Amino acid sequence: MTAEFLKTSQLPNFGSDDARPVEWVISEGLTPYPEAVAEMETLVAAIAAGSASERIWLVEHPPLYTAGTSARQEDLIEAERFPVFKTGRGGQFTYHGPGQRVAYVMLDLKRRRPDLRAFVGALEEWIIATLDAFNIRGERRGSDRIGVWVRRPDKGPGVEDKIAAIGIRVRRWVSFHGISINVEPDLAHYAGIVPCGIQGYGVTSLADLGWPVTMPELDAAMRVAFEEVFGETVPAGPP
Repeated sequence: MTAEFLKTSQLPNFGSDDARPVEWVISEGLTPYPEAVAEMETLVAAIAAGSASERIWLVEHPPLYTAGTSARQEDLIEAERFPVFKTGRGGQFTYHGPGQRVAYVMLDLKRRRPDLRAFVGALEEWIIATLDAFNIRGERRGSDRIGVWVRRPDKGPGVEDKIAAIGIRVRRWVSFHGISINVEPDLAHYAGIVPCGIQGYGVTSLADLGWPVTMPELDAAMRVAFEEVFGETVPAGPP
């Protein structure tokens, strides 16, 4: 598939039809995965009921693998390496761990745009705009390779690595799960799985690309880019 590099202005805005800002929450330390899922489940139900605000929740997890609804057992190469969690998000196996920013995205798509394909495109757009703040050219590869990719001419002609993943679930048109961007994780930890079920491609990070970005620096860029695509945010306390 032909590579595409799409900046924010080239895709439709995914803003809400009202003026309520999205809560922006950053958790310090490592958040246990089961606790994160339980918190999302509770908040998604409240958003769907109209009793809670939309939220973006930024976390880091201890090392673990998650299996999406399309995960194939043969793609779990080292089952004993880290804990493995089955999860209701779309996609296959992925890795989470320290040095990777996970953003859980809990948005009411009824008030925005009830179109899952467009929503995934907006998430990719958010990531691309974030990377652009660090002069990294993120690219989309369509439905066969969801996520954001970077070209690696330093590794050889045509080589590409994945820098960010997307895996979502929607209930009553409220989204949860979300995206992950590799800042400085241990990339060797990906060896225990076939990431996202895609053979023949590697993974990378901002640090691997030569950008020593701190997590707060990435978070700031993510927030600016998010507001360009999805609308205003407001700081909120921890979940």
